[in-house]
Amino acid sequence: MKNIKDYNLEELKQEFIGLGEKPYRAEQVFKWLYITNVASFDEMSNLSIELRDKLKQEFSICAYNIIKKQESSDGTKKYLFDVLDGNAIETVLMSYHHGYTICVSSQIGCKMGCKFCASTGIQFVRSLTSGEIVEQILAVERDEKIKISNIVFMGIGEPFDNYDNVLKAVRIINNPKGLNIGARHISISTSGIVPKIYDFANEDMQCTLSISLHATMNEQRSAMMPVNNVYNIEELMKVCKYYIEKTNKRISFEYALAKDNNESLEDAKRLVKLLKGMICHVNLIPINKIENGKFKKSTNENILKFRDYLNDNGIVATIRRELGSDIDAACRTT
Repeated sequence: MKNIKDYNLEELKQEFIGLGEKPYRAEQVFKWLYITNVASFDEMSNLSIELRDKLKQEFSICAYNIIKKQESSDGTKKYLFDVLDGNAIETVLMSYHHGYTICVSSQIGCKMGCKFCASTGIQFVRSLTSGEIVEQILAVERDEKIKISNIVFMGIGEPFDNYDNVLKAVRIINNPKGLNIGARHISISTSGIVPKIYDFANEDMQCTLSISLHATMNEQRSAMMPVNNVYNIEELMKVCKYYIEKTNKRISFEYALAKDNNESLEDAKRLVKLLKGMICHVNLIPINKIENGKFKKSTNENILKFRDYLNDNGIVATIRRELGSDIDAACRTT
């Protein structure tokens, strides 16, 4: 059965025309799904019983069940959702002074094999559809009775390995007749799939692009991130410069600091040289130890020294606030 949340508003109007219904009925349903956030067609009270029955026969509403919910001492909440086909995905809710941020997954499992990421141990099953991505937001909002203001695509999976569905989800999230979350409040992270970064640069979207860099030399980065064997640092920097030139938007570079690996003064010097002249920000991440992982968290002293060196040499750098580490909600760095 078709997932009704896989359709953007224009597509849904076409579906309704095909069912012999007026297009405005699709707008009514769209509002029920994304503004009122109902979990069943029966709750759509301004639709006739006949139309509701017709929708039940044609579509599923894809309302997730919560398998498990954990809450951190800092208020971060991690959900394990039933994706309704025997699989499960994780979604993390974080609270900040400016509102609620949700970290969504884009795939069931991950192919990238990054050595410091807990997702590496989760076998890839399939990519999520656009509706399955959006439902993570809706399911958390229903459970917490809140409105989420910021979305980060940094959960399980590589967003640009599921490019079309991720961008379609963004457009549904962004629709003013739906969730109406501004594109500037949406951040998409990639491990560095170069062709898709070129594509994204040409999309004219206002989302923030985050690049997982994590190292300044190819041998070093390949040891951490196998994707570097396909798209090396030189290719990655070339496409990043293209993106900045094309969009005039800042890139956020993710850099997970691992003890005795990529945290030295020489690493910092190479990073400054690599990023000099680019509109960018470096997000330094205190790496979390994962089971069977060889990388360990850098010391607080070294993290501060690394940050200060970058800032002193013209590269804006901040340290990511650690949230949810006691429930393993902060360990996935894509």
